[in-house]
Amino acid sequence: MIRVVLPAHLKNLAQVSGEVHLEVPGPVGDAAGPVTRGVVLDALEERYPMLLGTIRDRRTGQRRPFVRFYACEEDLSNESPDAPLPDRVVAGQEPFIILGAMAGG
Repeated sequence: MIRVVLPAHLKNLAQVSGEVHLEVPGPVGDAAGPVTRGVVLDALEERYPMLLGTIRDRRTGQRRPFVRFYACEEDLSNESPDAPLPDRVVAGQEPFIILGAMAGG
């Protein structure tokens, strides 16, 4: 079970409150491979199709500007979407956080 924290505007769009819990294929003995950001976002968009195109571009799959990804107090935004997520996230001990970044001065 992967715990996902969404920013408030995406919670409203998906009509959820609190964390989202997702079942994703696990890395241990599973032909699906490791749990990655891409796997989590695929599962999130499948369960909540209204989020398609809000977190990543529908055509390219690239992270939208001003959207950041964090886990275990690390910024994973610039990591490859195919990089394995930290073990604590995969084990459900820590959430995968999607954050709407702010800009301005």
